[in-house]
Amino acid sequence: MKSLFYILLALNIPLASLSQDINAFPDTAMVTVEKGNYPSVDGIVIAQHDKILYQHYFNGLTENSLHDSRSSFKSITSLLMGIAIDRGYIKSVNEKVYPFFPQYDTFKNIDSGRLDMTIQDLLEMKSGFNCEEWNGTKDCEGEMENSSDWLKFSLDLAMAHKPGTFWAYTSSNPMIVGGIIEVASKMPLSQFADTFLFQPLNITDYRWTKDPVGHAMTAGSFYIKPTDMEKIGQLILNKGMWQGKQIVSKRWINECTKPITKIEHFSNVGISKAKDVSPRPTYYGYYWYNEKVVTDRFSYNVVFASGNGGQYIMTIADLDLVVVFTGNSFNSWKSKLPFEILIRNILPFINKR
Repeated sequence: MKSLFYILLALNIPLASLSQDINAFPDTAMVTVEKGNYPSVDGIVIAQHDKILYQHYFNGLTENSLHDSRSSFKSITSLLMGIAIDRGYIKSVNEKVYPFFPQYDTFKNIDSGRLDMTIQDLLEMKSGFNCEEWNGTKDCEGEMENSSDWLKFSLDLAMAHKPGTFWAYTSSNPMIVGGIIEVASKMPLSQFADTFLFQPLNITDYRWTKDPVGHAMTAGSFYIKPTDMEKIGQLILNKGMWQGKQIVSKRWINECTKPITKIEHFSNVGISKAKDVSPRPTYYGYYWYNEKVVTDRFSYNVVFASGNGGQYIMTIADLDLVVVFTGNSFNSWKSKLPFEILIRNILPFINKR
């Protein structure tokens, strides 16, 4: 140790470096970001090997600020369905949807095709409902939020396609998934989530949005700390394990995060306008996304949750890495800028250990 002391002096290296992990994320990596070049970003958390390496907050927010997770919460809803299946409340994703709701017997739009809909159809965004919120051609979420019972509204939507045949993004699908969990478990969705997911992860500070009759919103509008979003990412990397306890089965983590449906003509990296990168298509699973990040220097598959405005829980298994972004660029291409930051300011400085 004494010889190292003299070596550091000779090289004019600050003694404070002795207490630092030489493999830690360098302070200089995020200088351009911290200077305010990305005003649409509200917060960034970077963690590797179960340890937070870096966190920084902007626009007056702090690590204790609750942030709207927007649609990235859909990915958490997927985990809740996995827990419900793991615990035997629900048999499988092949169960039909409508038998869970015999109390809603006054539907306007009941038809035989709708009755074939399965939980898997909801999770894959292939319910067949006449909604399309991805490109905004048929936004049902606004209508839903103006109704008194968001679950009943969703169940009674008109059909446009046979279930299981057509990918169309709509927040009504996870709303119904939450309703199924409530019916099957015989407890409010918020209680189910707190008991089986949030408490085990020590997530204690959060805020739900609920409809007038008390149904919790499972498609978004859930307020949470970025460091708690990081815990969700860590749960994905650890195949459902948290501090030695299996919270969600490995089988479900593998199933919900696998790339199932290619989203045509869409790439988050491409929209971000990041330079020196080869955009690849985005794939959808059970409310989780996959997209490869490919440059001349590296190629990684990113499994992530995504929400309007720049809310992301990104995981890269090859690096045992979680990166969380929160943002404010709603309904804008700038919500994809976190991918540029990931490529330019984060991945080049992460060691593969």
